Amino acid sequence: PTGGYVIELGNADLLDGYDPNKVKAIASTTPAVLPESLIELAKWMSIYYMCPLGMVLGSVVPAAVKADTGRRRKSMLNLGEPPNDEQLKALSPGARRAWAKIRDLDPTTFPIEPRLLAARIEEKSVAAINRLTNASILAEVEVEVIRAPKLFDVLEADDSGNHTLTETQTRVVEGICAQLGNFSPNLLHGVTGSGKTEVYINIVKRVLARGERALMLVPEIALTPQTAGRFVHTFREAGVAVLHSGLTKATRNQQWAMAASGEARVVIGARSAVFAPLEQLGVIIIDEEHDSSYKQDQLPRYNARDAAVKRSQIESCPVVLGSATPSLESWHNAKAGRYTLWSMPERVGNSKLPAVKVVNLALDEERMKAPKAFGPNQDFSIGRSLGKALYQTIEEGRQAILLLNRRGFASVVVSSDRASGWKLECDQCDTTMVVHKGSVRQTGGRRFVRCHHCLSEQLIPKACPISGKPLVELGVGTQRVEDEIAFRYGESLGLVAGESYERVDADTMNKASDYFSVLDRFRRGELKLLLGTQMIAKGLDFPNVSLVGVLSADTAMHLPDFRAEERTYQLVSQVAGRAGRGTHPGQVIVQTLNPHAPSISRAARHDYVGFAGDELGARYQTGLPPFV
Repeated sequence: PTGGYVIELGNADLLDGYDPNKVKAIASTTPAVLPESLIELAKWMSIYYMCPLGMVLGSVVPAAVKADTGRRRKSMLNLGEPPNDEQLKALSPGARRAWAKIRDLDPTTFPIEPRLLAARIEEKSVAAINRLTNASILAEVEVEVIRAPKLFDVLEADDSGNHTLTETQTRVVEGICAQLGNFSPNLLHGVTGSGKTEVYINIVKRVLARGERALMLVPEIALTPQTAGRFVHTFREAGVAVLHSGLTKATRNQQWAMAASGEARVVIGARSAVFAPLEQLGVIIIDEEHDSSYKQDQLPRYNARDAAVKRSQIESCPVVLGSATPSLESWHNAKAGRYTLWSMPERVGNSKLPAVKVVNLALDEERMKAPKAFGPNQDFSIGRSLGKALYQTIEEGRQAILLLNRRGFASVVVSSDRASGWKLECDQCDTTMVVHKGSVRQTGGRRFVRCHHCLSEQLIPKACPISGKPLVELGVGTQRVEDEIAFRYGESLGLVAGESYERVDADTMNKASDYFSVLDRFRRGELKLLLGTQMIAKGLDFPNVSLVGVLSADTAMHLPDFRAEERTYQLVSQVAGRAGRGTHPGQVIVQTLNPHAPSISRAARHDYVGFAGDELGARYQTGLPPFV
């Protein structure tokens, strides 16, 4: 059978000339009835993104919800008829004692499982509960529940208590809350560490006090566990649903049903959470609004940030777009008066933005030759200045973060004979394959290549198939830097992979719990160093981190993309913001071959306004977004 969606009822005249099929069955409507606002949003997306409405609705309602995965019928207990004096006398002393505790419970406790009720009234067994049930004082009821794994074990709870807002935070909260009940787009530009999350939390508290609900979007739950943890911890009593791609099907259905039923008044989630079935929506918040994770590349292609702005217009509620490095589209909208701009230019408390040192790797005094084991004519990835700072930081008992936004061991394999022009490419994608270092069990210790598009793999040939000359591996990835750290600092600083430092990229973090575990070990001080890709560049707050090193700020700068400069600025600025959040002043060292590039020099001065002005001017001259 073909599934479908009923989005409106029309006149029978619409069927002239058609022979419609009869509806054979109606799917379970308990979880799958959509608010009218979501149907209106889907219609807008269908037109705006030129995509069939059915395909858009297919994304609005998750597959797990359509299949009603995990729903079961369960026997539970509800309150029956209150007992009279004769019934109470007929009960055993244990049953009377149990009833005295049960009648004082909050009515919202029911329905409840017998064993949970026994635990609630501190009974060792359900014997007294069973006697009350046999006497009809408690009534058995069949309840539909969704059985799903426990959700919040991997989310980090925040136990720091209430925070007193600064004058700047108070101004932003009061200004945005004055707009509640009306559509109003707001851009919150706050430097890293300025307390944007605390602003979000206080806005949501105001919304809940009005009897409304709140939606919070983050780029990816797995990459922003501290923000998610703060929301879950703060609003647990109001009911929090979490929606993202890493959930099991049953858990996704459970969380979606919580939002649809009103059990959850706050939803926090990644891109797809923009479709959360919340009624009476009072505010939408988009954290790190510049992040490319909000864009979906598969059909239906859409930008969750833009869809959220449209939904807030439909719902007549404010939308808050927050970032330390806003997208130039949002910045332009704010400067043009379409968005209200709120600025938070200083960090909370006594912490200051870290000093940023730009190191030119083209200078001989910064370069360090690596042994032949690292390849012919190769330099170490960690230059002299960064190496010295790293040694001092770890030796003094503080922590460091090293960023290289390129995973694998090397970027490309080419022939040493330039005349042949041969390079190792994927047979299916015609793109260069990335060198990876395999385990002894996997490849006998040999390196292999992997296509990062189709994920096909093969061993590296022993020689150039055209000239027979040796092959050369060019470029640097996180695996190679991992070897370098072990070689240079393994003995002197006691840095051992997996024990005192971890590599964090898509190859090592196979599931969200792996990432949460590493962050927890880093928070507790068990790990001294994190080496990783952009996974470690955002949303993390560790007071003991005093050094951030960017091994190569040039990785994205020369891509054939008009947003390359913007993304370079955002990446450098975001990772720099991880340093100096405690009492110790932070230090950031950015290695580059282009020290005078605006995206790097402006990021070193924490000058977003200047960078945005220059870049928007260049785009205006060339007719690029947001001017088209």
